[in-house]
Amino acid sequence: MPTLTQPALSMLIDRLFAEADAAENERWPATRADDREDYRQYYGLLKDQPLPVSRTTGRLLYMLARSVRARTIVEFGTSFGISTLHLAAALRDNGGGRLIGSEFEPSKITRARANLHAAGLSDLVEIREGDALQTLARDLPDSIDLILLDGAKSLYSPILSLLEGRLRSGALIVADNADDSPEYLTRVRSASGDYLSVPFADDVELSMRLEAAAPGDDSLRAG
Repeated sequence: MPTLTQPALSMLIDRLFAEADAAENERWPATRADDREDYRQYYGLLKDQPLPVSRTTGRLLYMLARSVRARTIVEFGTSFGISTLHLAAALRDNGGGRLIGSEFEPSKITRARANLHAAGLSDLVEIREGDALQTLARDLPDSIDLILLDGAKSLYSPILSLLEGRLRSGALIVADNADDSPEYLTRVRSASGDYLSVPFADDVELSMRLEAAAPGDDSLRAG
């Protein structure tokens, strides 16, 4: 039986989604900043909100990670770890691997680690505390198979710049709520040939890293 559908994990995920739904129905704190003005203040005020991917996106993450046989995954924006559980389950079923996540809210990291421990997936995941512009700028695998962008939308393009040189040909990037990051969408949808990108489901952008032609190599150019 796939790890994702085993009772212990599936019941945990169902409970976490139910808690997230309940939290979304509560009154959110008033904010004086938004993602673009001050992302640390904005998300700090939402530190008790799960801010999860959707159920559909969670299953998509598992399926994508399995289909490309991902062994190295980077996640920007761990929150309570709902997406992390889906991705780590895929790593388990792929025979193992490493997921590096980044989250600057310590209380969220504590909850995410507890959820991973309850699911028996802690051995596959490293969650780095702090600003992802620093935590994801060091000690990364030479090759990355899949990236999930689900943090401050204003950082989607800068985070991609940090990781781009390590993306293998055919690597996948999933950007949640991508419509809130027009700069990122312009980049991955560009005709430059670096990515093939399509919108998917509710405000998700799915992109694939293409192999760029070497300088002076006209073999991959049309004409």
